[in-house]
Formats: sequence, structure tokens, C-alpha cells
Amino acid sequence: MISSSKDAIYSQPAEQVSDFRFDENVAEVFPDMIQRSVPGYSTIVDAIGQMAGRYAEANSHLYDLGCSLGAVSLAISRYVQTPDCKIIAVDNSPAMIERCQRHLQAFKSPVPIEVVCEDLQKVPIHNASMVVMNFTLQFIQPDQRAAILEKIYQGLKPGGVLVLSEKVSHPSEQGNALLVDLHHEFKRRNGYSELEISQKRSALEKIMLTDSFSDHEDRLKKAGFSDIVMWFKCFNFASMVAVK
Repeated sequence: MISSSKDAIYSQPAEQVSDFRFDENVAEVFPDMIQRSVPGYSTIVDAIGQMAGRYAEANSHLYDLGCSLGAVSLAISRYVQTPDCKIIAVDNSPAMIERCQRHLQAFKSPVPIEVVCEDLQKVPIHNASMVVMNFTLQFIQPDQRAAILEKIYQGLKPGGVLVLSEKVSHPSEQGNALLVDLHHEFKRRNGYSELEISQKRSALEKIMLTDSFSDHEDRLKKAGFSDIVMWFKCFNFASMVAVK
């Protein structure tokens, strides 16, 4: 597990809460933040590594789109035994990429990892046996999501997979309220105060726009994927694998 400082970004009251950004402050505390905020995060990351071991093909690329500090790329590198694979880790945050490079250098991955600081929408996808978007698509404008999935589909080899992890909304107001309440209690039990929970929610309100699972499933099918499997769900967090 990548070490970090404790997340206290929203611990002090602010007159106006700014929109959430993956800046230096977030990069410094990101591992602590995501462990305390996303139920099952370690399980998701390790299972993505296991799936990479299953689906990676020789002489192919494995993409980690929205790689943050490189946890998924490292998990993939631990499990892939297939020869001549290459991991391409992409993030548009210079602060995240700088720390990602440090972590990868310290780990000395047995699989080559290329780190790219770029908007994932500008990065070509080709010769891919696996693409991962681990809590990434939710930060992209909804009207741009279908085009990204279509690009990924076109860049995947036959039998290749997209692993898509997302915070999801429930179609009914009552059901959604239950999932939100359970998630907030999860954060309380991990030491976040009511102020931190409230201010973080305000910071994400206009930045993280969630879809329902059926929205994701419909979009993936329209992109061409033949089978969509929800393999993980806890409260309002889910991960699915889509097969070409």
C-alpha cells in the first residue's frame, strides 16, 4: 500500500467550498483519502490485478486511464506473467503523475510501465488486451463518456476487457438515499467528521456526476461490448468488466 499523510483537507470550516481538484493537496493525502472514502477499494485494486493476469495477452498494452498514484498499474504488474506486455498509465494531474513516477521507481515493476501526463481523451488506445478506468469516468462530462468508451472498444483486441469502477446512483430516490446514508456512515466510522463529509460533498457536487448501473450498461452495449459483468458492489460503489 502506498503511504501518505492523513486526509484533513476538509477538516476546517470554509466560507466557500471550492470545486474538488486533483492538486498537490489531494495528491499528498490521496491514498488515505480513498481508503477511508471508497468501500472495498483495496479489494477492487487487487482484483483488477488478478483480472490482468487472466486477460493480458502477449505483445499487448494494458491501459490505466486516470492512474492517480499508480495503485492499479502496480497491481497489474504484480499479476501479469504474459511476455512482452506494457502498462500505459495516464493521468492529467501533474501532481498525481509526479508522485506516481516516484512510487513506480521505488517498486521497480517487472512489467514496463509508461507514465503519461495527458488528458485521457487525447491518448490513443491501440493493441490493448485490457483497459482500466478505476473511478475515472465519473469525472468526465456526461456528454463525452460514450465517445471515450467507443474509442476504448475500438482499441481493444478481440476478447479484451474494460474494467470500469464508478460511484453509481440508484434510480429511486428512496434507494439512493439509503446508499448515500450507508456511505456517509462508512466515512464516519473511518474518522471523518460531519463537517468533512458535508464540505467534501459540496466540493464534488459539480465535478463528479454519477450514472446508474443501467446507464453504464446501456452505454457499454452501444459501444459494442458483448458482456457486462458487475463483479463488485458495496453501497453506491460498483465495478464492472465489459468484454469485447
